[in-house]
This record gives sequence, structure tokens and C-alpha cells, in this order.
Amino acid sequence: MTHSLPTAPRPAPVDVVLPCLDEAAALPWVLERIPPGWRAVVVDNGSTDGSADVARRLGATVVHEPLRGFGAACHAGLLAAEADIVCFCDCDASLDPAELAPFVRAVRDGESDLVLGRRRPQGRGAWPLHARLGNVALAGMLRRRTGLRLHDLGPLRAARRSGLLGLHLTDRRSGYPLQMVVRAADAGWRVEERDVPYRPRTGRSKVTGTWRGTWHAVTDMRAVLRQPPAASPKGATR
Repeated sequence: MTHSLPTAPRPAPVDVVLPCLDEAAALPWVLERIPPGWRAVVVDNGSTDGSADVARRLGATVVHEPLRGFGAACHAGLLAAEADIVCFCDCDASLDPAELAPFVRAVRDGESDLVLGRRRPQGRGAWPLHARLGNVALAGMLRRRTGLRLHDLGPLRAARRSGLLGLHLTDRRSGYPLQMVVRAADAGWRVEERDVPYRPRTGRSKVTGTWRGTWHAVTDMRAVLRQPPAASPKGATR
């Protein structure tokens, strides 16, 4: 009688990286919206409200990143991901991870290398004026730097993990999302954006909730735009 050796579980087809800092109240809604079969990777960035325990109890994979910063959390999630396609989504219930399904199809089918969500505010208070103005200014600077005619630098996005690792992203603060787009453009990636609803977040924003936070984010992103083009392989890995 022969016995088959146990096989290791296959990784999920898609990993969704969710940078998290004190988002216990929003996590249940966010995690229940992850498409079936996908894996949620919650990166706890020093929460004190039990976010990690909530995420673990709801079935998410939890990664701890002690270095504070949005980019640090996102990159820790990217390194922990195992799926061919990796998505990113905020963990504050302002964005619905279910909206990522067509993003993933576009990447998987070879239509795009990087798909970004263009945020469309739903209701008052979803996107403060100062944050919106900062985003418009950065989109203009990005266009002059790369030629990409994007309208938003939102956090909802999808790409292949191997390609993202090949961009050699170094920013660990607010400039991480922009650096991803800049280096993708420099590498000749096909970048597109798609409209997604943007709701009022649960709790207070750590970045765009204040003029000061927005200013620090814009400063980080300006520093990214001043960087010379990085040496990256042409095109994303397909």
C-alpha cells in the first residue's frame, strides 16, 4: 500500500495587503469584503487598540512591522505576500476591497501592469479639501515627471508581486505609493486608473485628516519626485 506525501497548501491567487494602525473598528467591514479565495494580509504598524487580535480572529494573516510609516507597513506586507498578484487597500473602510476584482483581472489577463483606483467621494467628509488639493498638485507634478496622465494617487491598487519587488522601492513613509508609480513609469509599465467609490473613513486619518499631516505627505512625495530615475528592468514580469 502506498501513501502519498502531504502536500503544502497552495498560496491564495491574490494577496491583499492592508496596512493597519488602530483600525479595530473598521477591520470587520473591510475583511468581510475581501473576495472569496483571496488572502488578507494585515500589517499591524504598532496598534494599541487590539487591531491585530481582531484581524487574526477574523481569519486574516497578521504581520507585525515595528518601523512606523505607511511605506514600511506596505512593504512588509509585500514581502510577506506569496501570491502572484498583490493588491493594496487602506484598512479604514474608506475603500471597498471588493472593488479590486476587475483590477486583478486586468493584471492577470495582461491588459495592465499596475492598476490604480481613482477615488470618487461618496458623501460629505469623504475627502477633505486640503487632501484633495494636495492630490491634484501631486498628480500634476507626476505628469511632468513621468508623462502619466493620472488624476489620483490612491492606495487601492494591484500588480504582480515579482514586478513590484523588481522596482526596489525604498521609501518607508508617505512617499511609498508615489514611488511605486514613478518607478513603474520609468520601467515602462502600463499604468491605468479606474474609478472607485471613496467613503468617509472610520476613525481619524493619520495623514490626510489634518493640514499638517497632508503637508508632511506632500513633502515626502516631492522628495520622491526629485529622485533620479532608478535602474529597473523594462516592463513588469508577466
